[in-house]
Amino acid sequence: MSPLDVLPVVEGPRRRLPGWLKRPMPEPGMLVTEGILTDLQLQTVCESARCPNRTECWNQRTATFQILGNVCTRPCGFCSVPKGKTESVETDEPERVAQAAQRLNLSHVVITSVTRDDLSDGGADHFFRCVLAVRERTGATVEVLTPDFLGNARAIDRVLASRPDVFNHNTETVPRLYERVRRNACYQRTLDLLKRVKDLAADMPTKSGLMLGLGETLEEVLEVCADLRAVGCEMITIGQYLQPSTDHLPVERYLPPEEFDEIGRLVETLGFGMVASGPFVRSSYHAGEMANALAENSRQRRGNESS
Repeated sequence: MSPLDVLPVVEGPRRRLPGWLKRPMPEPGMLVTEGILTDLQLQTVCESARCPNRTECWNQRTATFQILGNVCTRPCGFCSVPKGKTESVETDEPERVAQAAQRLNLSHVVITSVTRDDLSDGGADHFFRCVLAVRERTGATVEVLTPDFLGNARAIDRVLASRPDVFNHNTETVPRLYERVRRNACYQRTLDLLKRVKDLAADMPTKSGLMLGLGETLEEVLEVCADLRAVGCEMITIGQYLQPSTDHLPVERYLPPEEFDEIGRLVETLGFGMVASGPFVRSSYHAGEMANALAENSRQRRGNESS
């Protein structure tokens, strides 16, 4: 029986972080990234989601841009992004994102957003414009990490029309926990979105992500991964859920690094092109390296087939 199959009782509102989840203090290099983002008045998921990797990433002059404001229409139990009255769409935001990508000299740009169910297209056209603006100003590859657009096919197609280099949409957790973790979302809708991307753009890499430590079992995790492979998903990230505050869902269990390694090995057997599994792994963590590695593996495979 896997350690994931039996979960300990959580005592107290928050549990002490184990040693492997400690991160370094901020370094001076962070100030450059922070200054550019502040100057251009841009939001990042690094801040909004209280990402534990912000110190490392910002010190390396990279960040994940969060478009369409900093207020979300979905009350997910795991997420620290504010909920409430949404903000108006800023028409100049695509250009500001492109300027930031240029000033940070990014070779791979990740663009995500809050969920905007209040917009008729869920913000899809804004994604489209952001991708095109980055392409016009930089030579970077672009990865989109989108919401589910309530299953709106036209919205998905609009983002696809910008031809992102990677289309990422997170599964987040196992179906049994959706009502508690990812309220107002639908597991099948997530699978359908990823399938539509592959059906319409077979050569476009798709990617998804899972959080562990919310009460899932190993069997459930592997079933989700198998479902993702069945709809053509090539890349997957698997990381540890961390409770942003006492108002959010508690952590049921902290998985040690060696367990993440074993889960990663099991998931690899399902046929993913790239698997990242570890306590600090997040959807956009080392996203450029992951995309480049997948592309290189694909080139080598085509070369071997033609020889």
